[in-house]
Amino acid sequence: MLATGLCGTDLHLYAWDGGAPGDMEFPQTLGHEFYGQIVDIGPGIDANGGPYDLSVGQYVSVEGHIVCGRCRNCRAGRKHMCVQAKGIGVNRDGAFADYVVVPAVNVWVQPDAIDAELDALFDPFGNAVHTCQQVDLTGQDVLVTGAGPIGVMCVALARHAGARHMVATDMNGERLKLAMKAGAD
Repeated sequence: MLATGLCGTDLHLYAWDGGAPGDMEFPQTLGHEFYGQIVDIGPGIDANGGPYDLSVGQYVSVEGHIVCGRCRNCRAGRKHMCVQAKGIGVNRDGAFADYVVVPAVNVWVQPDAIDAELDALFDPFGNAVHTCQQVDLTGQDVLVTGAGPIGVMCVALARHAGARHMVATDMNGERLKLAMKAGAD
């Protein structure tokens, strides 16, 4: 592991409050926003030109949801809605450790030159992109409630997509300043 993000989900799990899932098994290592380097490739993975084209030494980020591949949603191409999905760092050991084991299909190879801290943000950035792609935002008035990291990224993406008026709300003044810098009106 080279960099990990501290997500609101991690804070809920640590505090064991309203955001904590009921199916966590203890002890468990948290952390699902991360960037690392491949140090070993497990058996059965045809590396170096195989279907995953992975090799030791590559820098990678990881899709944090491990899906079954067999349920109705997975077979229909809606893997993000897998009924048996397990979250790395949520329902199984995660990246607040020196090493983490993940399926090859979840690995995204990154350029060597990318900044580790930036690459660790691909998970929350993916959430923001998915949210902003649900409707055509061109010329629309958009409200983002919550100017945390994902909310601020949504502001920037909606503005980029052509939102007419971009409003962000939050109780934290510093977060609202970040949303303004990202394009909120």
